[in-house]
Amino acid sequence: MKKIIIPKEIITVNENNEILRNHALEIENGVITNILDLEEYNIENFDGEILNFRNLTLIPGFVQTHVHLCQTLFRGLAEDMELLDWLQQKIFPYENSHNLASLKMSAQLGINELQKGGTTTLLDMGTIRHEEIIFEELKKSNMRAIAGKCMMDINELYPAFIESTKDSLDYTYNLAKEFHNSNNGMLKYGFAPRFVLSCSEELLTESKNMMKDFEGSIYHTHSSENKSEIEAVKKMHNMENIEYFNSIDILGEHTVLAHCIHVNDNEINLLKNTNTRISHCPSSNLKLGSGIANIPKYLKENISVSLGADGAPCNNNLSQFTEMRLASLIQKPIHGPTAMDSLTVFRLATIEGARALHLENEIGSIEIGKKADLVLLNFEKPNVTLIDENVYSSIIFSANSDNVENVMIEGKWVVKNGESLNYDEDELYRNSKLELEKLLKRVKVN
Repeated sequence: MKKIIIPKEIITVNENNEILRNHALEIENGVITNILDLEEYNIENFDGEILNFRNLTLIPGFVQTHVHLCQTLFRGLAEDMELLDWLQQKIFPYENSHNLASLKMSAQLGINELQKGGTTTLLDMGTIRHEEIIFEELKKSNMRAIAGKCMMDINELYPAFIESTKDSLDYTYNLAKEFHNSNNGMLKYGFAPRFVLSCSEELLTESKNMMKDFEGSIYHTHSSENKSEIEAVKKMHNMENIEYFNSIDILGEHTVLAHCIHVNDNEINLLKNTNTRISHCPSSNLKLGSGIANIPKYLKENISVSLGADGAPCNNNLSQFTEMRLASLIQKPIHGPTAMDSLTVFRLATIEGARALHLENEIGSIEIGKKADLVLLNFEKPNVTLIDENVYSSIIFSANSDNVENVMIEGKWVVKNGESLNYDEDELYRNSKLELEKLLKRVKVN
């Protein structure tokens, strides 16, 4: 059945960044089929469902390009630590203690928070076991996602949390066969070796080679996040992180590197020349004390940049609003107040995220022929600018997840009137807390 959405305004994020007022969106079978000018079109002639949201602003759903759903259960349990200590003392022991039940609750917690905050697509890195449950939860929740199990065959930080190279590759390949392009193409596989310090060269290269069997897949890993990490990489390979990736042919347009904070000029050229994507995670980078990535320089060099919240234990929330706000603000004392303006940042959170995942022809903007992944924001609240002077500024600097009224993914509502249609939050809280208590009893530290 056809439906039309009549909002106060449509923030298209198209090539011309058009903002349309007195227009309606026609949707059929999960696709935007028309954008109607209400001055020319008689709404009474429409044969379908009419959804009137004349007080709400319509935007494309947010795209987050680096998330760890498996870690949502650990929010607030790994505070005030730098990256390698954080992994060794907290995150690796916690992830190693996951069973099917706890991982399921972690995924549900994360998906619920992401959808209620307007995120409709994500690139997720799982943990080394039970990845099937994450795919199942993504499917049940109607989330658009690229996801994959974390791969680790080296682990000096926490030796109990490891798998053999063969087991990692075999499990990964079988998962990709089962889930790539599943749920009518809404789910794709992301090959996800964790980072150089936890992966042999064979694991890194063979997982990259697997991608040729799965068109549209993504290679997703961490890089150049922390100075201690980089020093350890140099000891292992006598090269900087991105230089090493280049030497083994990991870089490329289907590779998304999370963070990329500490990079040299040669590495910037490598990123540019190979069209490698960067996922910028400002909250995580600040909370772990890792540093501030030079995003204005990357953008000047036409390097693909998008945004992600990372995991809840290194951020404490999964809000794209928080990432947008920080992505802008942290650059201004360094590069000046005009750096990272609100329109630029909003595009990073939407169409540039889609482009990073090679989904820009399907999502990321509101245009005819694209999927109906949509968010309706309520700006008639006292936390937002009272006069409609700059809608992008209102979104980036004032709005938050409380302003999200309704969320649609491929034409289906997942949030209505600020409430999830997938989860009972009281039940979600109780069950998650119970599983966390059980998990903490299983945790073993070095």
